[in-house]
Amino acid sequence: MQGKNLLSIADLDPSGVRNLINKAVELKKGPRLPVLSGKVLALIFEKPSLRTRVSFDVAMHQLGGHTIYLSPAEVGLGKREPVRDVAGVLSRYVDGIVARTFSQDVQVELARWSSIPIINGLSDEEHPCQALGDFLTIFEKKGSLKGINLAYIGDGNNVANSLLLTAALAGVNFHIASPEGYNVPSGLRSKAENLAETSGARLEFGEDPVKAVADADIIYTDVWVSMGQEEEKEKRLAAFKKYQVNEKLLSASRKNPFVMHPMPVHHGEELESSLVYGPRSILLDQAENRLHIQKAVLFYFMGAAGSEAL
Repeated sequence: MQGKNLLSIADLDPSGVRNLINKAVELKKGPRLPVLSGKVLALIFEKPSLRTRVSFDVAMHQLGGHTIYLSPAEVGLGKREPVRDVAGVLSRYVDGIVARTFSQDVQVELARWSSIPIINGLSDEEHPCQALGDFLTIFEKKGSLKGINLAYIGDGNNVANSLLLTAALAGVNFHIASPEGYNVPSGLRSKAENLAETSGARLEFGEDPVKAVADADIIYTDVWVSMGQEEEKEKRLAAFKKYQVNEKLLSASRKNPFVMHPMPVHHGEELESSLVYGPRSILLDQAENRLHIQKAVLFYFMGAAGSEAL
């Protein structure tokens, strides 16, 4: 799959991450390049979306192409018809697919049966475009990635997984603090540790948020209850009550860290409301950079440049 699809951050190597960020910086400055003129991107979404849907739609428009949005009711992946059939039919109609699914296995099956690029717009396992946009934002704010200290506080979810892998590739030190039972999967942790041996990234895993933020340049958090976990809400709120990113936690850092969150935010839960709009917040920069990093992703995976450069 490597070189054709972006299902996981692990589909990239360190130079691929650098190339995508550098291309995003270039495309953000403009002028707009019609490199995807005449091409069509299908958006297959099993989950609702604001940033992912709009940013990919606008990204294609700015690169000269256009999108077709397919709702869950219209497609019914694996229900109304098999994933293999959806992949085969769309491969005859469009030039690429962004899939936003519950299962990572659906992403893999789409890629298996498709003759066009598949880009993971979110699954329960990973959110690669979010992580790439976040690292573009960190690069802009700090001027570099190598040696930056990124602390993640909260659930070891899809966003945490992709951030961890990106940090391991980019040489960013990553310290995650999660309550017991909510850690990143052991297999993904091992994969990241192997990647970090080459990049020199320091990866730390624990349960203490104060320890995690001590040297943080960036403090990152995400929702405690993700889509599809509503039945676990009370259990999760109890487990994460000591993991709120707030002014008290920020004061435990020896630096003056930026605050990041992929949005949407559950104000007053994982992030203190005052921090959402405070001077350390770079949430809207993250949201904007989803557009620019996705232009870079589309440029390489669907454009004339080709994904071989990654």
